[in-house]
Amino acid sequence: MKAQEKFNFASDVIDDWACRSPDSLAMLWVGENEQSRRISFKQMSDASCKAANLLTAAGVKRGETVVIMLGRPVAWWEILTACIRMGVVASPGTTQLSSKDIRYRVNATDAVCVITDGSCADKVDEIRPYCESLRACVIVGSDQSGWINYDTSLIDYPSEFVSAATRGEEDSLCYFTSGTTGNPKMCIHDHNYGRGHITTGEYWLDLGPDDLHWNISDTGWAKAVWSSYFGPWLLGAGIFVHDVSGFGPKASLEMFSRYPITTFCGAPTIYRMFVQQDLSVLENTHLRHCVAAGEPLNPEVIEVWQRATGLVIRDGYGQTETTILCGNSISIEPRFGSMGKPAPGIDLQVIDESGEIVGANQEGDIAVNTVPQRPMGLFKEYKDEPEKTAKSFRGQWYLTGDRAYVDEDGYFWFVGRDDDVIISAGYRIGPFEVESALLEHDGVTESAVVASPDQDRGAVVKAFIVLSDGYDASDALIAELQQFVKQHTAPYKYPRKIEFVTELPKTVSGKIRRVELREAEVNGRVENA
Repeated sequence: MKAQEKFNFASDVIDDWACRSPDSLAMLWVGENEQSRRISFKQMSDASCKAANLLTAAGVKRGETVVIMLGRPVAWWEILTACIRMGVVASPGTTQLSSKDIRYRVNATDAVCVITDGSCADKVDEIRPYCESLRACVIVGSDQSGWINYDTSLIDYPSEFVSAATRGEEDSLCYFTSGTTGNPKMCIHDHNYGRGHITTGEYWLDLGPDDLHWNISDTGWAKAVWSSYFGPWLLGAGIFVHDVSGFGPKASLEMFSRYPITTFCGAPTIYRMFVQQDLSVLENTHLRHCVAAGEPLNPEVIEVWQRATGLVIRDGYGQTETTILCGNSISIEPRFGSMGKPAPGIDLQVIDESGEIVGANQEGDIAVNTVPQRPMGLFKEYKDEPEKTAKSFRGQWYLTGDRAYVDEDGYFWFVGRDDDVIISAGYRIGPFEVESALLEHDGVTESAVVASPDQDRGAVVKAFIVLSDGYDASDALIAELQQFVKQHTAPYKYPRKIEFVTELPKTVSGKIRRVELREAEVNGRVENA
């Protein structure tokens, strides 16, 4: 599929479905106590036009940025579609962000509007005086002084809106992605990014107009637009949304027997929790296809799931910066534990330090060929960081930051990251962010954060801490430090494990050798197994 000069997902895809098949199911939303809503493509199109008119009245203009922090209300889909329709840059984020995180994101993007719910409104009010660009705040699901009430205001606006004739290469999305040093990078996607997810929806998710697809993913992460937005709606599939607080594996499994869900996508952590439950509930369901992404999935889990359902969980691989790059798609025989083969239109290779493709079974860097043409869906840049953008490329190759090898049959096998980013339950966590939060505590002189292997989450955050004078190691201090991190950054980043040490391993130049700590964690787990 070639890029085109003009493209707008709202008008060219959603409105098109609304015109061709207005009553077709776009979303089946289920909330607390299983109250539900069926939303057609026509209804989604109309509601997004209303939301676009609301944002326009609030002073939001084409090219400006809106920060969206919501759970899974229908409004998230309406608002994201409205932003795309307007040519506004949407910057999704999780509701777990701290006030410090929100302040950084608003100022880094020069956001003019924040849209969130009651769980974040007070945090936004706290940092509002320090964000000069912020002109409007919109609240969903509740009311707050000084905020525009989305639910009550929406009814006042018309369901017609002239969509912006956005260029394919025009900025559309801004995702913050963690690295090993510094603040999270701003990953910019253009409007063609949505169009590029045709491979995600067709070849990996295997979707069509008769499907109801369920993807369990926080709406603050790029995986949500992969499998809960672009991929399904490009193919005309309906999206199933379970909007409840927290995740309960037993209650979630029961959704398959209560609703006609045909395809499912979840992080490996979700499947690990599922296989510990009674899987007989999955008998006589509509489920026909399952995929996983976010981190490598244990072959043992795939086998247990297959015995219970008759279905193979097909691993997929990609990043915040890309669409699907590699996977056990419907067109190939899956190999348990493998990343699968490159997606259509993606020249994915394993290369050496010189940019040469290595031989079979030789480890190297996973890279995407950008010559003669960048694949549709590859990010534009890390905003305002040309050096980091350039560092992501080696000649004609985009470097994913992961390492792998390819076997004789062309299947990719994941080896690990070439940096220290922690992937826990599918969440990317930069050690620098956690270390910075810890150092704000008076009792911490130094800290180093690494991934520690975990059976359920793949990995968890572990902090090695050198205490300040006057502080003694104790379980009470561990609990205090964990709570402290939760209050100073997003709670999911807190160190689930803490070890107090007298010193940290360092290079001669004084850099902390996280790799040494990480290897010790892996070896320790093996020895104690």
